[in-house]
Amino acid sequence: MEHQNSHQKPHAILFPYPLQGHVNPFVNLAIKLARNGFTITFINTQSIHQQISKAGRSNINDDIEGNDLFSGARKSGLDIQYVTIYDGFSIDFDRSLNHDEFFEAIMNNFGFHVDELVGKLVLSNPSINILIVDTFYVWSSTIANKYNLVNVSYWTEPALVLNLYYHMDLLRKNGHYDCIENKREDIIDYIPGVKAIKPTDLPSYLQSNDTNTVVNRIIKRAFKEVKNVDFIICNTVQELESETIAALLQYHSIYPIGPIFSPGFINTSVSTSLWSESDCTDWLDAKPHGSVLYVSFGSYAHTSKETIVEIAHGLMISKVNFIWVLRPDIVSSDETDYLPFGYEDSIKDRGLIVPWCCQTAVISHSAVGGFLTHCGWNSIMESIWCSVPFICFPLLTDQFTNRKLVVDDWKIGFNLCDKGSIRRDEVAEKVKFLMKGKEAEEMKQRIKKIRKELEDGLAINGSSQVNFTKFMDDLESKIPKKNVLAVKFENQQLNHIVK
Repeated sequence: MEHQNSHQKPHAILFPYPLQGHVNPFVNLAIKLARNGFTITFINTQSIHQQISKAGRSNINDDIEGNDLFSGARKSGLDIQYVTIYDGFSIDFDRSLNHDEFFEAIMNNFGFHVDELVGKLVLSNPSINILIVDTFYVWSSTIANKYNLVNVSYWTEPALVLNLYYHMDLLRKNGHYDCIENKREDIIDYIPGVKAIKPTDLPSYLQSNDTNTVVNRIIKRAFKEVKNVDFIICNTVQELESETIAALLQYHSIYPIGPIFSPGFINTSVSTSLWSESDCTDWLDAKPHGSVLYVSFGSYAHTSKETIVEIAHGLMISKVNFIWVLRPDIVSSDETDYLPFGYEDSIKDRGLIVPWCCQTAVISHSAVGGFLTHCGWNSIMESIWCSVPFICFPLLTDQFTNRKLVVDDWKIGFNLCDKGSIRRDEVAEKVKFLMKGKEAEEMKQRIKKIRKELEDGLAINGSSQVNFTKFMDDLESKIPKKNVLAVKFENQQLNHIVK
């Protein structure tokens, strides 16, 4: 039996966190693994599946469960199965408006639904031998140990953020986090692999005075959990974060294998968008090379109506061409009227406002010359790949730390506002500086060099490809021992059923 299993094809369950910025890199990882001989079972929540399905078709009354996101990938020869799971709430429950209630349940109750589903999957398909789970889930070890699966944590943000969360105990010990009073505000220089970082550049949850929020509690539990996994894979490039990765390797097996894009960067057989996408191609085709600023604050974070109004006026004053992605719920699910009266008429053909679009298609267009961004990690990797520099406006979570990498370390972008409040005149000034300023040319040359590092990492002998090959080898070497136990488990379950 052991000899037979030693040659078994790796079969991984992939389990993204139920947010757009996590689903995308998981889908791309699924495709990458399947193209390298893996069988994949991909699990989305029913809610995320419904949103993607609804966004991707014109007739929203079609059968949701019959809409398999990976059917196109399978037609191209990839062995990817698709399953959905109940997250504990009805499809029409507003997860954005009821954020805390939803994520409290994801932390405390969702694991029971996962246990039930994974048990059924392993029983019906004993070839499953690997569990690849988003790092923010708190139950991976429980499930992996119960069903004898190799336990892999997939970190979809930069290694620097992973490192900061990994050392929350040091931040707490030194008075920079989770302090009742007298929280330190000086430079942090004691985290292994981090030369120095300002407290204002920590992820927002590590800056928070209230460390008992649901997300803070999820992070605390997740980063106790991650220390028990077999492997950590990270969507970054070794050369971009070499010191941080070297420090993390002292504690854990970590594999920087990014950037994990879909094959061909834009073209993919799997749709992952949670909103219907507007096609901006014709509008962009009519604009001069490098003349358009792309503006998007991502799929998740919210901001205030006042901020939207100031940015709107700033864009108008700048006289720069722009595409602005404005999600209907960017302020909140309850408030959808947030632009100044008559704004879209006032910008005419110089500005295009859409609720959502294919970001990679837009930023890879030759007309786009800059990106005003919330600094989500996917957005940063995609924009570097297209050599498009940044104006940074972080809103939440890792975005503040990502901004530090872009502005301070790599010098390929700058801040939208240097003080607390955002002002339209400063917005206009920064936009004109990025799109028309002479100094911005130096930034564009630097981003081309970093883009080359991404390219080199993905080359045949590049660091990301070498790390990916090593990850697959190390993973497969761990499968036989685990799989023998899986067969025992399967037999126990079958005996139980027979009885």
